[in-house]
Amino acid sequence: MDLEIKGKVALVTGSTAGIGFAIAKRLAQEGAEVIVNGRTDERAGEAMAKITKEVPDAKVRGVAADLGNAQGCEKLVSEVARVDILVNNVGIFEPKPFENISDADWEKFFGVNVMSGVRLSRAYLSEMKKRNWGRIVFISSESGLQIPAEMIHYGMTKTAQLAIARGLAETCKATNVTVNSVLPGPTASEGVTEFVADLAAQKKISQSEFEKEFFKTARPTSILQRFIEPDQIANVVAFVCSPLASAINGAAVRADGGVVRSIG
Repeated sequence: MDLEIKGKVALVTGSTAGIGFAIAKRLAQEGAEVIVNGRTDERAGEAMAKITKEVPDAKVRGVAADLGNAQGCEKLVSEVARVDILVNNVGIFEPKPFENISDADWEKFFGVNVMSGVRLSRAYLSEMKKRNWGRIVFISSESGLQIPAEMIHYGMTKTAQLAIARGLAETCKATNVTVNSVLPGPTASEGVTEFVADLAAQKKISQSEFEKEFFKTARPTSILQRFIEPDQIANVVAFVCSPLASAINGAAVRADGGVVRSIG
């Protein structure tokens, strides 16, 4: 299926690994001009090299910027003048008991996971409206609907993304600009895989045994009962970014493996 985004300029934040990298690669496969982003030139360069190796005709460039602060967002915007597709993917997570989450933790999570998307959407949305075409996608999480007790601060940021995306979509009435959220379930990104490996080692069990235990106890409502592959999330995001998905606007598109039990 041709997603009809060849030649579109796509910026994917936090795209040197995991879901972000998978999205950047998928958009490159569809012929979009992709801008990958990481905190360092080295990370951005490595991601570019991996994409061009897997997609030889890819048009890809990298911009190093720490999007957890206003200065980093300003740097990126100064280097990327035009964006047709903005995927607000950059994010952090960390299991921590509520009593141990400091003010600094709350502010850090909000700054990275929420304000990065706010700042970049504010920078690029007006021009999308003037051109009467654009896509903004926030990579939220099923944790935005079912707040995990083990990382409430993370869940809060994912709920905030849903509210922002819906509100921005309301400002795009009668245009060809859409703003949506995609909600992945537990996904086998590099960070999660490393986290699982560490916990499995601590419990002296295999990673596959830990995965079974995780879905039995921590995410028992999952229908898949396994971690989702990043490429599977990327396929959903790429479709939402395409002209073929023009009827999807202001939506929270779930790619959560059935973790969320409600149908509303």
